[in-house]
Amino acid sequence: MDPIVLFVFVILLAVVFDFVNGWTDAPNAIATVVSTRVLSPLQAVVLAGILNVVGALSGTAVAKTIGADIISVQFITLPTVAAALIAVITWSLLATRYGLPTSESHGLVAGLIGAGLAAAGPDVLVWKGINKVLFTLVFSPVAGIAVGFVTMAILLWIVRRASPTTVRHLFGRLQILSAAFMAFSHGSNDAQKTMGVITLAVVIHFQLTEFAVPLWVILLSGTTMGISTLFGGWRIIKTLGVRITKLEPIHGFAAETSAAMIIEGASRFGFPLSTTHVIGSAIMGVGSTRRLSAVRWGIAGEVVAAWVLTWPACIAIGWVLSLVLNAVF
Repeated sequence: MDPIVLFVFVILLAVVFDFVNGWTDAPNAIATVVSTRVLSPLQAVVLAGILNVVGALSGTAVAKTIGADIISVQFITLPTVAAALIAVITWSLLATRYGLPTSESHGLVAGLIGAGLAAAGPDVLVWKGINKVLFTLVFSPVAGIAVGFVTMAILLWIVRRASPTTVRHLFGRLQILSAAFMAFSHGSNDAQKTMGVITLAVVIHFQLTEFAVPLWVILLSGTTMGISTLFGGWRIIKTLGVRITKLEPIHGFAAETSAAMIIEGASRFGFPLSTTHVIGSAIMGVGSTRRLSAVRWGIAGEVVAAWVLTWPACIAIGWVLSLVLNAVF
């Protein structure tokens, strides 16, 4: 295959990944605002779509981690990158078929690891970035539950003398702001993963010595994620916003604000994390302030199972595809 055709093919795969990410993952940013009836699904996805684009323009630290600090560019080819992208796309679509949230972040990293190992062996791995991802794998759910619980406890103390009607009305308005913050933080972390992969392809194809994210890559990644969000992921919204625990506007505000603070902090320091991990865990933390039985832990367990399966599945798929594609191209 002509090198320029292969390069364009990888870019298109990255755009498809970004689209799938927005379709399956971005709705997590607005699940709670829909489930509490503060915004209609259409209003919520429009809000999320716009704010995802704005968030994508806010930095490139996560993109550099994904593109330069997971696998070494000197050992890989464009077919290796293509294998990683096809792996995470395939896994995400399979998991979405059953209405389970997935971590495109960890799926992409696992796909890159599997594809890289098949192409060049263990020397291809860059542990600096991999350790960042492994840290967030443990940190995200713990932080989500803890911050969600504490935030909700503080809010309940603040409004302890207010009437339920007043609380519902106040946080119904405030939740629009928290949903916007959540969508912005999603764009600042998740859209950058596509930026990182596309820039990796650019560096390989043009044999560049410096990893710098071009403006066109930022605009392409942010716009694609914003548009894909408009298509929604309604089964995932139902799982996160309705089936895990029953939410009122104050609970939605607490969960979204907690998750957005964690994600935004991670984005500034280049830590790729799963917004699914964070918002799902924050919802659990918020729900457990009532009582532990208020959280439907069976459903939460299904979500956790999807997270755990992502790594071996995407490593295996990426490894096999890398062997095939590098042999063919």
